Amino acid sequence: MEVVAKEPNKEEVHPEREETTEALMNEKRLFRPLPELVVNANINPNDYENAVRKGKTDLEGFWEEAAMELDWFRKWDKVLDRSDAPFYKWFVNGKTNIAYNALDRHVKTHRKNKVAIIFESEAGQRTRMTYYDLYRASNMVANALTSLGVRKGDRVAIYLPNIPHIAICMLACAKLGAVHSVVYAGFSAIALRDRVNDAQAKVIITVDGFHRNGKVIKLKEVVDEAMLDCPTVETVIVAKWADIPVDMSDGRYVWYEDLMEGESKSFETVSMDAEDPLFILYTSGTTGKPKGILHTHGGYQVGINRTLKWVFDIKETDIFWCSADPGWITGHSYIVYGPLIAGTTTVMYEGHPLYPTPDRMWQIIAKYGVTILYTAPTTIRMLMRFGAHYPKKYDLSTLRLLGSVGEPINPEAWIWYYENVGNHNCPIMDTWWQTETGMFMITPVPSNVLKPGSAYKPFPGVQADVVDAKGNPVPTGKGGFLVIKEPWPAMARNIYKEPERYKEVYWSKMPGVYLTGDMATKDEDGYFWLQGRSDDVLNIAGHRIGTAEIESALVSHKWVAEAACIGVPDKIRGEIAKIFVILKEGVEEDEDILVNELKAHIRKKMGPLVIVKSISFQDKLPKTRSGKIMRRVLKAEELGLKVGDLSTLDN
Repeated sequence: MEVVAKEPNKEEVHPEREETTEALMNEKRLFRPLPELVVNANINPNDYENAVRKGKTDLEGFWEEAAMELDWFRKWDKVLDRSDAPFYKWFVNGKTNIAYNALDRHVKTHRKNKVAIIFESEAGQRTRMTYYDLYRASNMVANALTSLGVRKGDRVAIYLPNIPHIAICMLACAKLGAVHSVVYAGFSAIALRDRVNDAQAKVIITVDGFHRNGKVIKLKEVVDEAMLDCPTVETVIVAKWADIPVDMSDGRYVWYEDLMEGESKSFETVSMDAEDPLFILYTSGTTGKPKGILHTHGGYQVGINRTLKWVFDIKETDIFWCSADPGWITGHSYIVYGPLIAGTTTVMYEGHPLYPTPDRMWQIIAKYGVTILYTAPTTIRMLMRFGAHYPKKYDLSTLRLLGSVGEPINPEAWIWYYENVGNHNCPIMDTWWQTETGMFMITPVPSNVLKPGSAYKPFPGVQADVVDAKGNPVPTGKGGFLVIKEPWPAMARNIYKEPERYKEVYWSKMPGVYLTGDMATKDEDGYFWLQGRSDDVLNIAGHRIGTAEIESALVSHKWVAEAACIGVPDKIRGEIAKIFVILKEGVEEDEDILVNELKAHIRKKMGPLVIVKSISFQDKLPKTRSGKIMRRVLKAEELGLKVGDLSTLDN
């Protein structure tokens, strides 16, 4: 990319010219794509502007065009049915199956023997599965599930780590029309039990154990505990993975390998209605009753295919690595289904990004020639802490695009990522979306001009805005609630078995629009700046300030690697900030001096509104295994409250 000053009279700065992070931020530089990237992009600037216009003037036509890229057993009668809003229906009476588009159609083409999945275990063993391998493996599992009595509409709980089995089993469920409910392998027995019981799952698929951060996680033991109170489960399928002894005496337990023995490698993929359920994915389970977000076959596949191909400019030769876990929506959409529908090669890694050393991610990129890396800001900041010398040890020249997901990325991390991982050449696709949206919603494409820290603008065909509590658009630069004003194909259709809750949570507070629960601002150029969840907002003397904004200001300091901010009660101001900081290696400043300097830095960046109670220096912050900081744990400990479920904690 070229780095270009915002002011028209400033000189251009080319990629090969070294610029300090501070200079880039202070001069408000824009990042323009290299000409050769624009020329070869799947969507060039003119096509992009036309797509934006069509998405606004002909929403149904835009998404119908996207749907035509996929295979359908029967074409739809109507693109969008609004008659029962907010329970919108897409591609009405269309017949399809997402697994057919991810596998079956590819094995009839040149992609039959193309590598679909590159897997690396934490111990370093590698496995490659072609589209034909994956097709036959998923057919065998579909046949095995059928033999166990699983039928169209039945629910199957998948409690697996980031290994090929999870993709195989998801695709197998989709093939036969069963509804999969993937439960993240870091959840506790109680969390697993609650999700299994809510979905009334008939089968659980798991492993004996897996490797994480040099340890063996005994996953089947968690299932054993959950199964004490899972009355709907008839069979538990256990795959041998960590090669550890497990108790299989319960008559409902069967080895995966025994079940596959003798199964046919052929299976006729079931024709599904576009609105038939594909999966249930539970969200927000650590703070209340889990919400079973329901997605369907038709619209979901259209949304993730169009967004992945345009945002990450997917080419036939790409090696795509989304470093999330399939247990989250990011993994569903952009590790498993999206890349496979697009016919690309997707990378899966079992272990921790710092194990055994902080260069593991760079090793993997260099080893496999990864061309696109999609990861979380928390991961980037975690790796920043160990310095730029680690990525510089490896040949990362195969990378052509970078991505960010999961939370707002602060400009400091954006620029470090751009300079030290992308070597000044790779645009960063900062994506905002949710479990409920299914697909990217606010995001650039590689031909757009980027601003570090901004997720750019809504994807074509997505209508978003920032509004006040009454639903009125807020002025430029003023914070407000992020809403989506028009339906989109990959949208959640319901909360499983709780339609009234679906309406109440997402559609009732501001009638006619989808309330995302996130805060944002728009700048003078229409760029969106995400500020975090509306419930991750401090109310200091009546002023709403996003914790993500404060954290971003802190991480821009030269000594700060990571930061987490919580609100604590204050008799005068309502709330004030308590901040937890991880310093970069080698900082030897006196602690009192550091605290004063960081407070001054926040004041300079955020103004006098942010009142800081105290700053605590930490070696670690509580995080989920997907890298999100668990601020509720910090807050509970600070206020002497119960911390609740810690099963997703990675440290």
